[in-house]
Amino acid sequence: MESLIQNFFNLEIYAAVFPYLLRGLWTTVWLSALVIPLGAAAGLALALGLTQSGSRAVRWSIVGYIDFFRAFPPLVLLILVYFGGPFLGIELGKVTAVALAFVLNNASYYAEVFRAGLEGVVKGQMEAARSTGLTRAQALRYVVVPQAVKNVLPDLVGNSIEIVKLTSIASVVAMPELLRAARDAQSLVFNPSPVMLAAFMYLALLWPLTRWLGRLEHRRARR
Repeated sequence: MESLIQNFFNLEIYAAVFPYLLRGLWTTVWLSALVIPLGAAAGLALALGLTQSGSRAVRWSIVGYIDFFRAFPPLVLLILVYFGGPFLGIELGKVTAVALAFVLNNASYYAEVFRAGLEGVVKGQMEAARSTGLTRAQALRYVVVPQAVKNVLPDLVGNSIEIVKLTSIASVVAMPELLRAARDAQSLVFNPSPVMLAAFMYLALLWPLTRWLGRLEHRRARR
């Protein structure tokens, strides 16, 4: 038991590496704040194209995009974007490469969530909005999309939580997010305690969101 505490719950090491891990946590937070809105916006655009377009070619192209990026490993995608770009004469910075890879991947998941929400809105809502003089775009913006978002809010929150945890793969391009900081600290102290501390920091960051998600799902089940 004592050996377990010394190797995973060493308070002295926790205190020594906490400031360094805190900087990594900040990187995780701002990176998540960057890629989540971008991915959600791209996913909403894809979902609108899938549900509103009258072109079969457009719809099938979007379906192909969604299926491909949901099946393609995000870690491999990030490596391909960052390390493969120079072979095509495109050199991307770390932040740009991570953001691009994350948006390409996460837009496909958000698209499926938004699609379910849009298809769950009664068609009469669009007709009623149009009868008041709104254009189709205005009806989507002010009537249909807000209802769709409300219907799938728990799924959107759950997907966003997964994205926060997925930011850990940014360490493969030497981006100093929380897990990378913990692994660097582990290599210095020769003890896995920093990784455990990083897990606790992830828990502190995401626990409120998971509790909120639980309440949202409970409310949806009651409705």
